[in-house]
Amino acid sequence: MQFPSVARPLARQLADFVLSTPADALPAPAIEHAKMSLASTLASAAMGYGIESARIIREVELADGGTPAAGLWFDAGRLPLARAACVNAVASDAAASDDSDMRSIAHIGTIVSSVALAVGEHEGASGRDVLAAMVLGYEVAGRIDESLTPGRMQRGFHGSWSTVFGACVAAGRLLRLDAPRLAHAIALSATSASGMAIAADTSCAREYHAGQAASAGIRAALAAQRGFEGELGVLEQPRGLLDALGGQSREDIVRDWGASWDIVTDMAIKLMPGAHPFHATAEAAADAARAGAVQPGGIARIVVSAAVQWTNFKGEPHPRNLVDAAHSLPYFVAASIADGGFGWAHMEVARMADPVIAALQDKVEFDPDPPPLPDRFPHRHGGTVTIHMQDGAVHRATCRAPRGSGARGIDWRDVEAKFLQLFPLAGLATGRAEACLESIAQLDRADSVRTLAGWLSRR
Repeated sequence: MQFPSVARPLARQLADFVLSTPADALPAPAIEHAKMSLASTLASAAMGYGIESARIIREVELADGGTPAAGLWFDAGRLPLARAACVNAVASDAAASDDSDMRSIAHIGTIVSSVALAVGEHEGASGRDVLAAMVLGYEVAGRIDESLTPGRMQRGFHGSWSTVFGACVAAGRLLRLDAPRLAHAIALSATSASGMAIAADTSCAREYHAGQAASAGIRAALAAQRGFEGELGVLEQPRGLLDALGGQSREDIVRDWGASWDIVTDMAIKLMPGAHPFHATAEAAADAARAGAVQPGGIARIVVSAAVQWTNFKGEPHPRNLVDAAHSLPYFVAASIADGGFGWAHMEVARMADPVIAALQDKVEFDPDPPPLPDRFPHRHGGTVTIHMQDGAVHRATCRAPRGSGARGIDWRDVEAKFLQLFPLAGLATGRAEACLESIAQLDRADSVRTLAGWLSRR
């Protein structure tokens, strides 16, 4: 492969890379992970469809209307591309059950899934082309966000600042933009999306950001398709995106394209709900309790030593709603000890009020001197939980990476179990879950994604 000159703007280099990568050249694991991401996104969207924030955005977008270009998942409505992708992305992110990139917890999978399926449906794209667009969109978003981590978060900017690039690349690829137009779509995306981390951590703004990123990326691609041009140097120029958000190791953004794929190495499927940085620590808590046959009433103290402590992202005990629960490490740990693990039911208010879990949350302490991080990516690393019993016994377990992560390998059986449990929550006809799952499993052989899109419609 001929690499573009380093003197060319980063946006153009990335566009050239994307368009010089044929769908058939992508390795099987990357395509399989794209399928897994799509299945995970749809499962999470089914869980999120009825959440108030998702309902509000759906009603707002339907009220505005427009050309019915793509379907809304689990609904009879159809909307313009950007609006449809926005609604579907919000539903997936609202349930706090969509997949994450373990370098930064940017929810790239939700964005590339919602955008690629909407644009692919409209364009009549093959399943292989949609999956390839997802892989390539994920790659560009992941490379840019890796440079922004942890500077972006330290400055208070949410992951939507990078997931928008996944949206514009996936859309641009399926719209068959040429390199100059795709470069301008990337440049326009850099000045399109926004989102503040504090709002995402404490409110439903998290899913609002997802909808904004999906919509803005498609709009950038559509504008570039018609000839709208931006500043091609907006990524790397002084006062550009990388400067503003604390970009590091900028040369890595275009280094070794194709040597590996971020959707394989860094994507993680959520096999429990809530903030992904807590999943490994929750596993450690359950493992420690299981190994010691721990009875909650006999616990004196629970000490957590987790990589996430270096980010001051651990939340408060005693959550009262889904947003609180999704961001409460004490709740994750206490529930995992009490119930043998953390699951989808723990996002229900009734479980948050459980007196056994509530009592254990008050016994959670944090290591005052957690081990230093081995790199600058705090969310890649898990944690240790030590349970001190009243009789003096001590039970300890460590989990470095959660199940469902690239580091441990993702098992289709886990993805299928998640899908079959959550997808029926959307209320579609009996048998739709199995039909959709089969369509996803065979998507790389499908002549069109419209069959899958049809299964997702309530009509």
